[in-house]
Amino acid sequence: MYVIGTAGHVDHGKSTLVKALTGIDPDRWAEEQRREMTIDLGFAWRTLPSGRTVSLIDVPGHERFIKNMLAGIGGIDAALLVVAADESFMPQTEEHLAILDLLGVSHGLVVLTKVDLVDDEWLALVVEEVRERLHNTSLAHAPIVPVSARTGRGLDTLLAALDTLLDATPTRSRASGSPRLPIDRAFTIGGFGAVVTGTLIDGPLRVGDEVEILPQRLRGRVRGVQTHQQKSEVALPGSRVAVNLSGISHHEIARGNLLAYPGTRSPADRIDVRVRLTAGLAQNAALELFVGAAQTLCRATLLDREELAAGEQGWLQLRLVTPVAVARGDRYILRTPSPSRTIGGGVIVDTHPARHRRFRPEVLARLESLARGTPADLLRPALADNLPHTFAELLAASGLDEQLGREGLHALASEVITLGEGAARMVFISPTGLATLREKLAQALAGYHRRYPLRQGMPREDARSRLKISAAAFEALLFSSSDVVRTDERVVWLPDHSPQPDQTQARQVRNLLAEFAASPYAPPTPKIDAELLAYLVEQNQLVRVAEDVVFLAEPYAEMLAWVRDQIASGSLTVAAMRDRFRTSRKYALALLEHLDERKITRRVGDTREAY
Repeated sequence: MYVIGTAGHVDHGKSTLVKALTGIDPDRWAEEQRREMTIDLGFAWRTLPSGRTVSLIDVPGHERFIKNMLAGIGGIDAALLVVAADESFMPQTEEHLAILDLLGVSHGLVVLTKVDLVDDEWLALVVEEVRERLHNTSLAHAPIVPVSARTGRGLDTLLAALDTLLDATPTRSRASGSPRLPIDRAFTIGGFGAVVTGTLIDGPLRVGDEVEILPQRLRGRVRGVQTHQQKSEVALPGSRVAVNLSGISHHEIARGNLLAYPGTRSPADRIDVRVRLTAGLAQNAALELFVGAAQTLCRATLLDREELAAGEQGWLQLRLVTPVAVARGDRYILRTPSPSRTIGGGVIVDTHPARHRRFRPEVLARLESLARGTPADLLRPALADNLPHTFAELLAASGLDEQLGREGLHALASEVITLGEGAARMVFISPTGLATLREKLAQALAGYHRRYPLRQGMPREDARSRLKISAAAFEALLFSSSDVVRTDERVVWLPDHSPQPDQTQARQVRNLLAEFAASPYAPPTPKIDAELLAYLVEQNQLVRVAEDVVFLAEPYAEMLAWVRDQIASGSLTVAAMRDRFRTSRKYALALLEHLDERKITRRVGDTREAY
């Protein structure tokens, strides 16, 4: 499957050509048909003589609608640059050609339309001029095909030329990884709900897949998929698709949003790019960024120059007014808002960079590495913070798909440590990062033990917060650090730590336990340090049933056994409890309320029954 996009000046016959080739009128709006001028993107398709099916995106040629043109041209495999033979190159022909060149579209044809309006001598002059204008562009070697949509002249030759062109054009239908769909239309169909369309990038998309709309982070599910109005269970990358969504309203979606798998992409408000300019650019200039189907205002920070002149290349950091979901390697276009004109474009090299200081050699060296880097090169910066990352986080930071991400991790086997078990709980970290985390954890626990010598250890959540890592990363760290720390379901401690009262505290404990033993069912309120009391509870010598009621472990077990026996065949009251153990209502009620909380008993009126 291939996607072909038109380009060219207004009134040069792009829509007429598409209709002649496909039988489908791409001008779907009544206003377009009334004015005989394309305003928004149009879509059509046909089967070529070779049997391959192609999608065609027809774009508006008027300068007022250049933004609509840019929303559709970014996902094409090849271009049809349409030039009217009676007018030759015009202003929007120049701009559309510049856009194709900046986007790196190197597969294409030049279609000379309206040849029925000119003689052969004039046509030869136009062909010569077109060839000169294509020089030093990505379409410099594009074949030129004269046609007349009105008479049919040259249409068969054009179809054959398209087949020949696509023989040498790489297909994206075998791409793997997580799918991305830049949304160029969102609407609703009665009885079906929200529908979005676009050109699918990267991985296949299947009916039933859970998806996310970015940057809003709306969650939904794929209810249905169509390509060229034909239902399918799976859409392949590189094809024009319409996706019916459940769980999302079309009012919540707009052109420029991105459909992706949940958690695989993160909207960016700052990106690093390599730029090639067709007009000069000054530091901190206000610009419009176009990438995929999205557009946003931005400010440009020139990282290696005070200014860039037309024809020059350089490094920019773009600060985006509205976040967009993009990937490393995406191509983009820059325009000035006023006067509105295309001034450059290039490739995104980092989707979530730090804020850079200008003229820093290390920053420029890193960008050069990213621009030509292998998957391993692209993963290294994501691991350079020495923190643990899930596989999804590494993909989002590096801009790699799943397959390339795994290739990169395999290449970094000696530089990356894998923690945790199972794909969902696995995290990756550098050896330096792991050693640093373990040292920080040990230092935190040592300090905690000094401050609270009678406690078994630090609560797990407190320890995780000290390290400032995710719950999954913390669990993986503990799993791999049994030689450094000990843990249970509640706390973490150092292996050589053993809570022991000092001599003074030991004497207090003996006196307290003797007082409790003398009155086991109506013990006194403990008058010892709170830490020492907590230690006795943790050591299972005492059981706290209320703020001011604590029992010895053995009397507590005896009363619990009696309660279980009573409720096994009936019920009991606070009074019965009080009388059986010759205690007071205070202690009997505190114990039973404690057992209610433990879901051993439940209160029914004035009695307790089995829960």
